[in-house]
Amino acid sequence: MKKPKFKLLTEFKNFITRGNVLDLAVGMIIGAAFTAIVAALVNSIFKPLINAIPMGGVEGLITMLVPKDANGVTVAMGSSAIDLTKSVYIDWGAFIMAIINFLLTAVVLFAIIKAINTAKNLGKKSSESIKKQLEKGKITEQEAAAAQAELDAQAEPQPEPVDQTLELLREIRDLLKNQQVEAAQNKLEEIGE
Repeated sequence: MKKPKFKLLTEFKNFITRGNVLDLAVGMIIGAAFTAIVAALVNSIFKPLINAIPMGGVEGLITMLVPKDANGVTVAMGSSAIDLTKSVYIDWGAFIMAIINFLLTAVVLFAIIKAINTAKNLGKKSSESIKKQLEKGKITEQEAAAAQAELDAQAEPQPEPVDQTLELLREIRDLLKNQQVEAAQNKLEEIGE
């Protein structure tokens, strides 16, 4: 009896064990932890400071729409019995905090990505850096030539121009057509004999 193959499970295993998927998972976990840190900073430190700005209302940066007391009964605007948990209002401080949260996250992620890219490029030599070192007299012409040769050797090979690739594909097509025609002629000759 044949053991059933679970193609879906095999495909999922191949997908999940790829390096870029694991990197993505690690990035998501770090991103979630970082978001929690930024949210705590914004909600615990910045929001109380911004909500403390007097706006003439009950508390900080809010616009009261329907003022209610602790029992849920509508009361007059400016009454001391207004309960924010029962009232309907616009919390401008929360909106400003969401913007600050976004900006802080964007700035820190930009800084992290910039640092990673700088670290990646730190060890790489470029033609410009070789020329600058040569101009400053830090390296000799022979050392510059050797460094440039090393750079050229590390450079990725350039793809063939499109015209050459198309020409090669046309030649392959023509060869295949010729083979098919020859095979058909041979078949006809066999039948005719």
